[in-house]
Amino acid sequence: MSPVLFELLLRSIWETVLMTGASGLISLVFGLPLGLALVATDRGGIAENLWVNRILGALINGFRSVPFIILLVALIPVTRLIVGTSIGTWAAIVPLSIAATPYYARIAEVSLREVDHGLIEAARAMGGNRWTIVREVLVPEALPGIVAGFTVTLVTLVGASAMAGAIGAGGLGDLAIRYGYQRFETSVMVAVVVVLIVLVCGIQWIGDRLVARLDHRG
Repeated sequence: MSPVLFELLLRSIWETVLMTGASGLISLVFGLPLGLALVATDRGGIAENLWVNRILGALINGFRSVPFIILLVALIPVTRLIVGTSIGTWAAIVPLSIAATPYYARIAEVSLREVDHGLIEAARAMGGNRWTIVREVLVPEALPGIVAGFTVTLVTLVGASAMAGAIGAGGLGDLAIRYGYQRFETSVMVAVVVVLIVLVCGIQWIGDRLVARLDHRG
């Protein structure tokens, strides 16, 4: 691999990490509250409201049902409105975040539902309000699952960011298509695949270590 291609590879790695990290953080900030809202407003929840629950569930399912490549194109006007362009790394963060947020919300919801209902009832009996139950019971007890789900989301975003490269988002996907595929640079394609494997394995390893530390049940 030539020095120029190696430099392009390093830049593409940074762009992929940026897209994955930024969109992952946004999905955490918005997805976790959505997951909490789904659990809290469900039947028997700490803030039961079935209408809100059904509307939220329908919206989340609606976004999750759209294939990412279609969502990527459909959100071009929104992306252009937010970042001023529909091409490049920062532009890709918008559809990546919108796709990842409902995905992570459902994963967080599953983890939150696994919290022992008896602990919630005990907190209620001791006079805990909704916020106290969320802060002291729901989130701490579900934290290993929340972190594990976030790890899965980040891994999914790595793949999605590579797909976004197909329409000019930059990153490893763009490099693989423009040089590895279109210019028949086999070394570039192999390097991109190796970097993606290392990146995914690294994210998964860090996530697994965090979950092991947080899981007090073991």
